[in-house]
Amino acid sequence: MAETARRRARGGGGAARRAERTAVNIETAKYIERNIPNLEILNEEALSIIEENAETVLAEIGVNFVECPEALELWREAGAEIDGERVRIPRGLCRELIKTAPSSYTQHARNPEKSVVIGGNNLVLAPVYGPPFVRDADGGRRYATMDDFNKFVKLGYMSKWLHHSGGTVCEPTDVPVNKRHLDMLHAHMTLSDKPYMGSVTEPSRAADSVEMSKILFGDEFVDQNAVMTSLININSPLTFDPIMVGALDIYAKAGQGCIISPFIVGGAMAPVSVAGTLTQVLAEVLAGIAYSQLVRKGAPVIFGCFVTSIDMNSGAPTFGTPEASQILYGAGQLARRLGLPFRSGGGLCGSKLPDAQAAYETAHTHNAALLGGVNFMLHSCGWLEGGLVSSFEKFVMDADQLGVLHNLAKGVDVSENGQAMDAIREVGPGGHYLGCAHTQANYQSAFWRTDLLDYKPFETWDEEGARDTVTLAKARVEKLLNDYQQPAMDPATREALDDYVARKKAAEPDAFI
Repeated sequence: MAETARRRARGGGGAARRAERTAVNIETAKYIERNIPNLEILNEEALSIIEENAETVLAEIGVNFVECPEALELWREAGAEIDGERVRIPRGLCRELIKTAPSSYTQHARNPEKSVVIGGNNLVLAPVYGPPFVRDADGGRRYATMDDFNKFVKLGYMSKWLHHSGGTVCEPTDVPVNKRHLDMLHAHMTLSDKPYMGSVTEPSRAADSVEMSKILFGDEFVDQNAVMTSLININSPLTFDPIMVGALDIYAKAGQGCIISPFIVGGAMAPVSVAGTLTQVLAEVLAGIAYSQLVRKGAPVIFGCFVTSIDMNSGAPTFGTPEASQILYGAGQLARRLGLPFRSGGGLCGSKLPDAQAAYETAHTHNAALLGGVNFMLHSCGWLEGGLVSSFEKFVMDADQLGVLHNLAKGVDVSENGQAMDAIREVGPGGHYLGCAHTQANYQSAFWRTDLLDYKPFETWDEEGARDTVTLAKARVEKLLNDYQQPAMDPATREALDDYVARKKAAEPDAFI
């Protein structure tokens, strides 16, 4: 009996393999490094036309910097024409200024193994950002809470294919507006050890983000390295507002990364044509990135492009459309010609539920982002209802499918093992490959494996309750949250973060507007 037990302990057998499959394994894949070509939809003539038209927009139409006197002064000193709040920028000036922006940069995580390099052939995946509502299979659609926020951060930390913790994964409406950024940053810093985004909803909140990051990483490290990448949305068409410009000022001065991104619904905030929208996108990004370099030469920035089309019957934004993919591909080409990292894509959809519509639209945008050379994909998982809702079930559905992007990006293995000539010789005509040496040596890593979808025979699927994908996703959410283990943190650092948040929250009354 004892000898049998010892043999089982040594060999493990089927029980050991089953135990290995069910053990808690918190693993994060490295950011994607593409070994496939980018899809380039525009020829040289089309690119030149769009670039020339963007220069015309900047020089003759101009952009507005609203209630930003310091920004206007910087532009005046740089040689732009200032007319009230309108800034007209001479041809070529923006391109000259952005030469100091890095072509790639490292965003450091508190766990150095999870730091990411943004730019080049890399693709960094970050979760949904901004929705005021959440949805789950039990509670339906409701306003988000801080408890929901914490759960999303935990899910992001537990998701293998997600490289970044993100920012406002949902808007916790049960916390005062003027204080919730503190709780959100605290959650990213303590519940995860992946990279995170800073607050941009008011310049002082960006300053708090920098100060809390200095507590986490140390003053000197933050002064010399990017530990945040934050989202600066342009008020399209052609308008920069004081909140976004103020946050950009804070982050650029601190040497922290910023995504300079037009927020465009085609037909409402940009022309209905692809080329016209790309012209406006390029003009807005050139102005924003050039301004960041006026604030601090060498400040890390990303060429952003968030563009949807519009339903001409209802006026609602649409996602996963062919026009949106064309704009993404074209914007990627424009970004690469400028030598800048590129942000676009995401798990975007207009569906109200994590259903077939959501899956189709999300897949279209995921694939376009991979093929279009995106370097930083915000909203890669969890987005629902045009960005109004963060969905728990869709979060894990999308996060599972991000593994497909990792595998596609590897390209095709044509090594000796990849050619598999030994297997073809061994099996010969009329045989099968299930037992051949090559299959036995490669079966564990040969194919991407889902952690969510059901590939079982009908009879097994039926016996297990005939569960649809949402039901499987609900179980996956519960499993990940049950398996969650908080990453270790130095107690003194945690105490300092707790103290900073407590002091800042006590220093002013609550405000919910």
